[in-house]
Amino acid sequence: MASVRKPPTPGPSTGAPDPLDELGPRKLIRPSLSEVRREPSASRGVRKGAPPDQTNAESFYYLKQMQARTPVVIRLVDGEELRGWIEWYDRDALKLNRENAPNLLLQKRAIKYLYKEEEERQFRRRKVRTERGAPDEDKGGSVPPAVPSR
Repeated sequence: MASVRKPPTPGPSTGAPDPLDELGPRKLIRPSLSEVRREPSASRGVRKGAPPDQTNAESFYYLKQMQARTPVVIRLVDGEELRGWIEWYDRDALKLNRENAPNLLLQKRAIKYLYKEEEERQFRRRKVRTERGAPDEDKGGSVPPAVPSR
């Protein structure tokens, strides 16, 4: 039985065989409406699953501060302020190393918040500038922005 050839189509000839000649005309693949209605997986009202319990953001933050030995300030629930750097942490506690003071094991539930000591210095500089009436870096003044130390 002889193979059926398609009539030539007008257009530029590149000399290479056109792959569409062998496959035939392109066809839009779209399921019929009856097939879509039969599928139970396409039911309406399907809710998304719950988000994960942990995003690992806390772990990433602690690891970064531990590796750099970043000085931090920890404010406890009772108002006490502790300074040092984080040596290690786990799910319920973290160990704070301090200079000229004993190291502490702090329960996370006793911590109100913590921040980097450098942020406190930058905040004080901004406050002093605004009290003196100097232009603030946030207001687009002539003071160059602070460069974080590494």
